[in-house]
Amino acid sequence: MEVAFYEATFFISCIDKLQKMDTALINILCLILLFLGILGTFLPILPGLLLSICGLLIYKYGTDADLPMIYVWAFVILTIISVVLSYVIPAKTNQKYGGTRWGSIGSVVGMIIGMFLPIPLGFLVGMFVGVFVGELLHDSKDMNKALKSTKGAFIGFIYGTGFSLVVGVAMFLVVILNMLNII
Repeated sequence: MEVAFYEATFFISCIDKLQKMDTALINILCLILLFLGILGTFLPILPGLLLSICGLLIYKYGTDADLPMIYVWAFVILTIISVVLSYVIPAKTNQKYGGTRWGSIGSVVGMIIGMFLPIPLGFLVGMFVGVFVGELLHDSKDMNKALKSTKGAFIGFIYGTGFSLVVGVAMFLVVILNMLNII
């Protein structure tokens, strides 16, 4: 109970400090966070929509913005849905295309290794190679099944990333439109 009190006090003091900052500086900070959030929807190094939500909340509570709470709640709910879908969609598309648990494990391992490779979009290449290798480790004689599983992982990645990207861009646009007093 005492920890929650200190956390609430810390949060209130942060909001108080933000309100004392220049509004233009806060708006720039919010836009930077929202932009980084959009980048984070497809770059696993950045926390994606979490950065966007932070930018939105700082804009709402750190300035005198009259952004309706319905937008805040809608984007919080969409962010939660995005997090859930980012795990469900690839698993379902992997299963739909005949993938196994070996391919799923391979995708995670490949993505982690790919992040450290000095190639563009190494995490993505690593994920697909990981699915393919994982499926071949499971059944080395069925290369066609491994290719189908890799195709399923790609489709799942596109769907999940696409949804997150749309949510991130929508947050950015809502803040911009509110700054321009359009909404």
